[in-house]
Amino acid sequence: MSNQIKWMTGLMLRILQIADDAGATKVVAWEGQGSGHVVNGVTSTYDLAMQAIAAGRSLAAQIEALGFGPDIDVELAGREGRIGLPISHPDPAHFIVAGTGLTHLGSADGRDKMHKAAQAEDKPTDSMRMFLSGVEGGKPAPGQVGAQPEWFYKGNGSQLKPTGSDLVSPSFALDGGEEPELAGIYLIGPDGTPFRVGFCLANEFSDHVTEKGNYLWLAHSKLRQASLGPELLVGDLPDHVEGTSRIRRGDEVIFEKPFLSGEANMSHSIANLEYHNFKYDIFRAPGDLHVHFFGTATLSVSHGIKTEEGDVFEIDAAPFKLPLVNRLTVAAAMSVDVRKL
Repeated sequence: MSNQIKWMTGLMLRILQIADDAGATKVVAWEGQGSGHVVNGVTSTYDLAMQAIAAGRSLAAQIEALGFGPDIDVELAGREGRIGLPISHPDPAHFIVAGTGLTHLGSADGRDKMHKAAQAEDKPTDSMRMFLSGVEGGKPAPGQVGAQPEWFYKGNGSQLKPTGSDLVSPSFALDGGEEPELAGIYLIGPDGTPFRVGFCLANEFSDHVTEKGNYLWLAHSKLRQASLGPELLVGDLPDHVEGTSRIRRGDEVIFEKPFLSGEANMSHSIANLEYHNFKYDIFRAPGDLHVHFFGTATLSVSHGIKTEEGDVFEIDAAPFKLPLVNRLTVAAAMSVDVRKL
């Protein structure tokens, strides 16, 4: 097969990890239509990215250098449940999951109402003040440092689920709610340089009822699983991304709203969010992977929806071709006993 593939003529390169008929993971380059192409010489997207860094090449150039094996029907693989996370780390503890909130135009509305109800004084909430600081200074000029966003930690790679997998809410949670977002994937090079591998659809699953109880419980509310869409979109993200978030309960759609992302709909630039994440030395450890959730302004909980076990979250958005679909389940209760040594 020729190495000259269609993304060279304007279509966007997407990278997926797909299990073949024997269950072995294959790295697949796809143009968003037709068949995908198995990339030779790599066993994971992580391996591919590490090779590209070592060779001083872009991902597209490294794929071209490695060449291709057999084609794979990507949409069939999706229907058969063979598409995994778009990237994973050999040691999930070295895959850091974090994000930023109040980054999108309109994202403060629901949070502001939530926290105004909990405070007696008629003054701007911390959420609104944080949001406005981003509106005023979240898109700095090149070479300048912009406003610092809200930041949170979600866990490590063991918390990440692919499309088709259940999102498991802990038994003690008060809510299991969707957050339709875009996320950036990053690999830290041998010299500590963060490399953006690409972008993917994401569901930054959270407990909004716990958060509503007290804003200082935000950290607790974020320690939940999350899911990443099938495709890793390589290159620049379009300035305007528009998608749909829906929830199905049995045969009924109980929630369906559009969501917007991309810098045209954000109060922060992606570069500013990246800077404020990777300015910390501990987040530039060579070989580590990072996923960074960029935030959203569309939540079903803001429209009075109370999710239930068995609900199915569906998120889709152009230019991504494949949806992100996950079912909500609840873990069995368990006790945690700390023992003295």
